[in-house]
Amino acid sequence: MNIYVTKSFTPALDEYMHYVKDIFASGILTNTGSCVKGLEEKLRSFLGVENIHYVTNGTIALQLALAALDITHGEIITTPFSYVATTSSILWEKCKPVFVDIEPDNFTIDASKIEAAITKDTKAIMAVHVFGYACDIDAINAIADKYNLKVIYDAAHTFGSVYKGRALSSYGDISTLSFHATKLFHTVEGGACIVKDKAVSDKLELQKRFGHNKDDHITLGINGKQSEFHAAMGLANFPYISKIIAGRKAISNIYDTILKEHIQRPKKQVDLQYNYAYYPVVFKSEKELLNVFSILNDNNIYPRRYFYPSLNNLPYIEKAASCPVSEDIALRIACLPLYPDLPHENVKQISELIIKGLLCP
Repeated sequence: MNIYVTKSFTPALDEYMHYVKDIFASGILTNTGSCVKGLEEKLRSFLGVENIHYVTNGTIALQLALAALDITHGEIITTPFSYVATTSSILWEKCKPVFVDIEPDNFTIDASKIEAAITKDTKAIMAVHVFGYACDIDAINAIADKYNLKVIYDAAHTFGSVYKGRALSSYGDISTLSFHATKLFHTVEGGACIVKDKAVSDKLELQKRFGHNKDDHITLGINGKQSEFHAAMGLANFPYISKIIAGRKAISNIYDTILKEHIQRPKKQVDLQYNYAYYPVVFKSEKELLNVFSILNDNNIYPRRYFYPSLNNLPYIEKAASCPVSEDIALRIACLPLYPDLPHENVKQISELIIKGLLCP
């Protein structure tokens, strides 16, 4: 049996079909039916937010965030250590990503280096709560206030993380979520925008459905709506959120117990109630990483290099400034298999194989 870095959680089929039967009975497959409305309400309550929009995916969520904030040109300060969609969303909206290096403990953007990157063309900061760890929110807010910048958080990894008593995804002018099948909570494909300002939220609501309201075409928009079938999967998965997080925590604790003396891990954050979305480990060198990967792959175990390469080195963007911390970490970091029904004996096997790889030059 192959063990991959993740495995999508699925509810019992009859639990999903309960919602599908209602969809068939109503004849409403999309355009904000009862499942989409019901899921948005559950998300609103779970996250403790007022303005939330369920959309087609996490990348469209980022693009909608930029559009709703009227950021259609200029520079966006962002991180080089993220999934490529963070940078892609900026490029698709005809803006320029300006990369600021990361801090080495939790791999989030180094807030102490942001101010030096600000120019007259800077419009916003798009930071990422990498692996569900919190950015330096207070420092970023202070900089944004000083220079009148908008703050967008790519919070794709944060579902279930709580920071200083609030959902981590509730900070910023807009925070975006991903509900892709690989995420802790998923709707097969999907995402969300959480918006602080009601007027901006109303604008985003129009933009996600072509920019028109009934027969009136009000603003430029896109098809960011999500279907009833995707929302149904979210509704069926919702009762299991606590169980999923608990299962991931139990597996993470096994990894911790066996590997804590052998490999670098992110630093724990005092104010963060973590969601155990990922289990990242940092090797001493890329050679060591590749050696461990070879041993694991020979045993049908497939971790993944999250995130590689450092995005400032993407071949299709203008030459960007060097980000030595991100470039170094990107060569040495990987995420280990982590999902609730991963057998604990396999977790121990993976850990022991990693130690074997570390001891074999």
